Amino acid sequence: MFISEEDIKDPVDFEDLKGELSDALWNLTDDLDDETLQKINDLKEDIQEKYSNTAVEEKLDDIKMSYYEKLKRSFEKDMDVDPGRILGLTDGIFGMVMTLLVFGIALPEIVISSSADFASFLQSITPTIGITLVSFILVSSFWLYHHEFMKITNLNIPYLWLSIFYLASISFIPFSTSVVGNYSQFFLANVVLGINILLTIIFFLLMFRYASNRGFLENKPSESERKYIYNTFYIIMGLTILINLLDFNISNNFIYLYFLVPVISTLRDINFKMDS
Repeated sequence: MFISEEDIKDPVDFEDLKGELSDALWNLTDDLDDETLQKINDLKEDIQEKYSNTAVEEKLDDIKMSYYEKLKRSFEKDMDVDPGRILGLTDGIFGMVMTLLVFGIALPEIVISSSADFASFLQSITPTIGITLVSFILVSSFWLYHHEFMKITNLNIPYLWLSIFYLASISFIPFSTSVVGNYSQFFLANVVLGINILLTIIFFLLMFRYASNRGFLENKPSESERKYIYNTFYIIMGLTILINLLDFNISNNFIYLYFLVPVISTLRDINFKMDS
């Protein structure tokens, strides 16, 4: 006898079916030898084990599951991908971004023939060097955060795309840095960098929250550790907004307040470890 999913309408019906089958087998035992009886008993046990109440309930759950739920389950299913590959990609992109930041400092297009010309050139690129150092420190801080908190043992499609968007926001930092370096006199130039930093922070928090909730992280963070990480990035987000407001209302030199990011991170890390 073959029982398909269409035959399983309700657990009560299935119980009736098992009862009828059991009665039918019992009526046949009068005229059967011991070997055949043993085979029937083995078959009966196999049927009971295969189509137990738990198995029936699981089948019914699968049948009743909506298309959206099936799609969501498939979408969130763990991928058979080595997490080390995405970590390697992340390190490679961070290294490339740091290199591009330095390459963004352009050499003079005119021939320098005297010390006065060279001094004038150094003075002209001083703001560019300054903003490049700011961005380099920020990128280094983001790499440290990723290296410390995002050691994963598994991943799925949503986490993979969150990581890609995070890396995309990191990859745009050389561009936004060049915009500020060349057009620092315009408020919108500083806003471009500010939005870039905010998006980087947001995608990191989304990535960390998702990986933590799904159990992807190698070091399972406690509630206090999660709170410490969230609050640290909230402070950096607040600092980014404050810097843009000060740039607009007072002076664009306030962009150098980004140098406080590693200071804030270090002090909070020390304080957290002391409290722990």
